[in-house]
Amino acid sequence: MSARRALHVAIALLAALLVTSLFILVAGRSPLRIYAALLVGTWGNAYGAGQVLFKATPLMLTGLAVSFALRAGLFNVGAEGQLTAGGFAAGIVGAALPAGTSALLAIPTCLLAAAAGGALLGVIPGWLKARRGAHEVITTIMLNFVVRAAMVGFGTMLFVRESVHAQPVVAGALLPRLSRIFPALHGSAASLALPLSLLVVFLIAGLLARTRLGFRIRAVGAQPEVAATAGIDVGRTYLVALTIAGAIAGLGGASFVLGYKGYYEDGFAGGIGFVGIAVAVLGGTRPMGIVLAALLFGTLGQGALAVNAICPKEIIDVMQALIIIGAAAAGVRMGRPGVRT
Repeated sequence: MSARRALHVAIALLAALLVTSLFILVAGRSPLRIYAALLVGTWGNAYGAGQVLFKATPLMLTGLAVSFALRAGLFNVGAEGQLTAGGFAAGIVGAALPAGTSALLAIPTCLLAAAAGGALLGVIPGWLKARRGAHEVITTIMLNFVVRAAMVGFGTMLFVRESVHAQPVVAGALLPRLSRIFPALHGSAASLALPLSLLVVFLIAGLLARTRLGFRIRAVGAQPEVAATAGIDVGRTYLVALTIAGAIAGLGGASFVLGYKGYYEDGFAGGIGFVGIAVAVLGGTRPMGIVLAALLFGTLGQGALAVNAICPKEIIDVMQALIIIGAAAAGVRMGRPGVRT
């Protein structure tokens, strides 16, 4: 993250804190008490820190899915549906595997299924963009609703009777909790999905910076007309970029199914895909920016639960919105080639 961008983000955070403090004062509460409770309930104890890491894990991937598409000049608003499709694919495949399947086979199989499920939701708008010129914002956001309706339909056929979830995945497909390595995190939902998500973030950063495909994506995102003149197939690049973005978001769904619930549950996404847009706004195109932004929103998500006993947790939702508004007002731009961030 550049010094200029870091300054803009810091201004956005400060402005959000100040305005949120005014709301808290109007509600008759002490801002200092609220912020202290937020910090204590998150980074002030091992369980809270573990929960922050758990909430930040899928946000890294949905934020990365949005950011990756932006590098090709595309605005992927479909991470919510891609996340859902990936979680569904991982859950159904994981439940269908033989009971004795080893982790060495079950986990990669389910992760590949999740990536394929998310990628399918990227292929469709990518093809429509490449071949028909359909705007990706319209197609990706509409697919969110299509996926939501499809999950309701599948639920009547695949879910456990009188429930909103599918059969559990086999034991070998479950991602171990981090508390096995760090006992202090006992009780938190943080799992091996966290280091796997970090690995994906840095692999994608390497793909963009060091491969021909990455060069084509950056070139198309910066100047599609110039890229086309240089012989780059712009339509194909759009298709590939949205497909990869969908696969990344789909892996975010697997992190929930395999690392937390152990089965696909209807409505598990809960807006994570849309919060991923906010992560991309703050984090830009650099891996550390995405990770830090995901940790920030993970902190606010867990902090909302921590302060709920002394003030409505919706005040933290207001803070999240103000951070994004403040970022826009302070001049933070979506990270794209050709734009200094």
